[in-house]
Amino acid sequence: MVSMESGISTAYALNNIQERGRLFIGPQEDVYVGMIVGENARPEDLPVNPCKAKHLTNMRSQGEGKGIQLEAPLRMTLERAIEYIDVDEYVEATPKSLRLRKRLLNATARKRAAAAA
Repeated sequence: MVSMESGISTAYALNNIQERGRLFIGPQEDVYVGMIVGENARPEDLPVNPCKAKHLTNMRSQGEGKGIQLEAPLRMTLERAIEYIDVDEYVEATPKSLRLRKRLLNATARKRAAAAA
């Protein structure tokens, strides 16, 4: 699963995304376009929006009393991340975090490069 938006991840968005696979990030983490935020059950990339906010209304809803239950994100070591990545992905190591990202951040550029190859 690859992020298609930049910003700070929200628990609301991650709750919807975790139904599709295993998450690598938690709520309130900075994400950017092209960052790998989770593992999809299918082999192809799945573009997701981990920054989507819940819009509040004046109406009461049936699901208002439900809490969001997020599974703990999968944290990788450097060795495991290097083994995990595919040929079109990078491991980004910073002093504060270890992130996985696509070589081409823009989804349109990735599709064009795949079509050209």
